[in-house]
Amino acid sequence: MKSNKELLFQYAGFATQLLVGLGVFVYVGLWIDKYFFKSTPIFVWLLPLFLLISLIIKVIKDTSK
Repeated sequence: MKSNKELLFQYAGFATQLLVGLGVFVYVGLWIDKYFFKSTPIFVWLLPLFLLISLIIKVIKDTSK
């Protein structure tokens, strides 16, 4: 069993990973949409969605042990 301090750091790391990842993926999505697709924002929606799906899968795998 993990201590409360270890769980706090684990969740803080996950929150940081989520926020930084969303920021980076939105920025990259905006750049790709501006460079390739002038009128339709496709990647600004898809990249963060893929990140959220992958992080949810990671949480499910980590908590199912």
